[in-house]
Amino acid sequence: MRDRVDEMTERLLRDAGVGAGMRVFDVGCGRGDLTFLVARLVGDGGRVLGMDRDPRPLSIARDRARELGLANVELIEGDITAPDPERIGFDAVVGRRVLMYQADRVAAVRTLAAALRPGGLMVFQEVDTTMVPASRTPLPLHEQAHRWMWETVAREGATTSMGFELPGVLEEAGLVVEQVRAEAIVQTAKARHVAATIVRAMLPRIVGHGVATEAEIDVDTLDTRLAEELQRSNATYIGDMIFGAWARKPG
Repeated sequence: MRDRVDEMTERLLRDAGVGAGMRVFDVGCGRGDLTFLVARLVGDGGRVLGMDRDPRPLSIARDRARELGLANVELIEGDITAPDPERIGFDAVVGRRVLMYQADRVAAVRTLAAALRPGGLMVFQEVDTTMVPASRTPLPLHEQAHRWMWETVAREGATTSMGFELPGVLEEAGLVVEQVRAEAIVQTAKARHVAATIVRAMLPRIVGHGVATEAEIDVDTLDTRLAEELQRSNATYIGDMIFGAWARKPG
């Protein structure tokens, strides 16, 4: 089943105008998920530069790009807060869950805006935890799993209210915001999300930050327990609220 966040991201990018032949800069590219999505949108006539400051996921992204045979993708190590006069003239700068990790988000966006051509697009997608988790029925395990993930992210220094702050940050950085949207991932017993998979991937971080122990989480049974909780209650649950916005560089 295709990831629902990727579906939201693709809609956001298409609606913003990211398409064939464009030159796009993906910041904080990690393992390359967004980079490869953009590469498909811009096609063979476009180019995507993915950048991340962590060499470990970047190495994975490079391996994946080779396996996929993506000739229109370049992946480099770098920091989005460090201006580079050689990285200029892009049609679009994109990022997902990136600004939430920046100590000075406005300064970061200003630096990235310098890489855009006049009239170029800035497209970001950021999460916000201020309205979630939400359900009319108590779902204690779902709520606990949510706390494990987002308390860890908060202890790592991230801004977990970045979604609500996104349009203001873009405007303060001197861009013209064209649209802002928010979408929720709605779960039911028949339409579930990959929460247990995410917890498993985050397990070393969760334990390392003292949020929970491996025994408390019991990750090997977590997905089954989450599924049973939804089935017993026949509830509707929202654990993820995702904001997206695009803005344009004046000129």
